[in-house]
Amino acid sequence: MPIDLNRTEEIFATSTDLTVGLEEEFALLDAETLDLAPRFEELRDAAAQDPVLAEAITGELISSEIEIISGRGEDLHEALAQQRDRRRRLFALAADHGVLLGSTGTHPWADYREQRNIDTDHYRRVVEGLGYVARRNNTFSLHVHVGVRGADRAVLACDRLRPVLPLLLAVSASSPFLEGRDTLLASARSQTFTKSFPRCGVPDAYGSWAAFREYLDLLISTHSIVEYTQVWWSVRPHATFGTIEVRIADAQITAGESDRLAALIVACVGQALRDIDDGVPFVDPAPRLIEENVWRAIRHGMDGRMIDLGRREEISTRAAVEDLWTWTEPLRDELRIDAGPDAPNGAQRQRAALLGGAALHEVYADTVRETTTTYAQEVPA
Repeated sequence: MPIDLNRTEEIFATSTDLTVGLEEEFALLDAETLDLAPRFEELRDAAAQDPVLAEAITGELISSEIEIISGRGEDLHEALAQQRDRRRRLFALAADHGVLLGSTGTHPWADYREQRNIDTDHYRRVVEGLGYVARRNNTFSLHVHVGVRGADRAVLACDRLRPVLPLLLAVSASSPFLEGRDTLLASARSQTFTKSFPRCGVPDAYGSWAAFREYLDLLISTHSIVEYTQVWWSVRPHATFGTIEVRIADAQITAGESDRLAALIVACVGQALRDIDDGVPFVDPAPRLIEENVWRAIRHGMDGRMIDLGRREEISTRAAVEDLWTWTEPLRDELRIDAGPDAPNGAQRQRAALLGGAALHEVYADTVRETTTTYAQEVPA
């Protein structure tokens, strides 16, 4: 279907601020070995018996991955309630078919060369267009959509969220292991996907819908993209839904972590919109400085240090995240959102277990148990 950017402007013009949609990607696992298992098509077909679940699951690049989506919630709390119900249905379906679900940003030992891509027009284009880069991308993420009224406001909010992205990545990091080894990274997923795909990572600051549209028009006219979703930026205005989609986060091991991270992301988008409406001054940081903080988040996660781009000095990542909580406090109060994740994140817990003497398989098995015992519940612990 041709990309209709005029229609996109109309969608944003009628969109509603702070509606929420959630998308969570899970690894499909063999119940005995915890290896990736190409069972998506089987689960998709079985889900047809449940009308709610049938519309809630989608495929991703590989057949050993499944995505569950909340649909539109009128606010964060409605989206979370919808997602909890859909998770429960998905985990029950998977259990009936002898499949386990994993929720870390990468599978710790899977060989990407052994994974089968799903057969859809979209993913055939991705694989044919990107080759090795697409085949190599066996990763799992949390995406959060937040409704925004007006295409200009959406672009301006994305601009303000650019320096926030490294902090959200650091909080979410859950993928220290890849190809059977400790990568020494906190988010190997981000290095594999965000730093490899074209039109990915931290976008430029555009300042207006007109400027962003000029960029998209160039991509379309030069045959760089044939679908809007081939613009894989870590934060982007979504052409179909009238939302800002934040795509920087690793998948979360527990349902509670995923819910709290989604809430923090919603608060960040909402606070950016509030600052725009209130005329709060903002200077776009240089892309190279934001990328420096992205690297620090990839490498060290919450254990590292960030550059405070306002004061131009180094501070602990923990202190930087506390500043983020302070910035979002007005919106969090309005939306009844706690500060956000505080305990050691997924990368920290997994590496601590490995350094404590557990084998890699044991570490992953523990995360799968955590995932099963929280996401499978109607109300997560």
